[in-house]
Amino acid sequence: MKSRIPLILLACGSFNPITNMHMRLFELARDHLHQTGQYQVIEGIMSPVNDDYGKKGLVSARHRVAMAKLALETSDWIRVDPWESEQKTWTETVKVLRHHYNESLRLLQSKKELMKNKRPIERSAEDSLSCQHSVLPELKLLCGADFLQTFKTPNLWKEEHIKEIVEKFGLVCISRAGSDPAQYINESDLLTKFQHNIFLVEEWIRNEVSATQIRYALCRGLSVKYLVPDSVISYIAHHKIYMEESEQKNEGDLLQPLKLHNRTVNPLND
Repeated sequence: MKSRIPLILLACGSFNPITNMHMRLFELARDHLHQTGQYQVIEGIMSPVNDDYGKKGLVSARHRVAMAKLALETSDWIRVDPWESEQKTWTETVKVLRHHYNESLRLLQSKKELMKNKRPIERSAEDSLSCQHSVLPELKLLCGADFLQTFKTPNLWKEEHIKEIVEKFGLVCISRAGSDPAQYINESDLLTKFQHNIFLVEEWIRNEVSATQIRYALCRGLSVKYLVPDSVISYIAHHKIYMEESEQKNEGDLLQPLKLHNRTVNPLND
């Protein structure tokens, strides 16, 4: 029997706040990748964006990471990673992917070193098997299908970064009502070239929950029970976040990648 390729799913985003839909994306992606017969998903990672990203209504990463940790207490394979949110400024998605890929290689190497240092009598059958069949893990970016459309937004992405993401890493895109990811791919020469590395996953139970809608409901004092984990709802109430004033944060500001592009084009404006 052919051994499967170990695979890590990484989702980058605001998670403002984390919703049940965010967690469902991971489950849908894992099922789809296992059904291909090629992959064994070994880990899921949520990476909340840095505060410096400048998105409207973005609350502190401290809160967003804490809420994600609470929500993921029920998962035995998905975790939140604060590295991206803890950087001094916003970090481009491709650099986040590089970081986590390098971390996975470092972890694999340390496991090999540990095995080498074990006496034969200390090695379990499982250890020996994993040592014989150690395969480099793959890392793929998990996203909603509308993510593909953002590649067309002027100045939001660097062309070389899109190429590296789809060529070196790959995408797992979950469909949403009203989105046509296949069309987004067909409209792009670059995405078409690497479409073998873009996995389109159809969401078999429609779930259109969005964090934006959740925030609007919270601002109006409406219930979001069964849309967001209870532990997250309690955290929001305790810390009094997602009030009308928080929704005005960064209003009118450009997103950080667009600001950086403007500085590159107009260096004398600094």
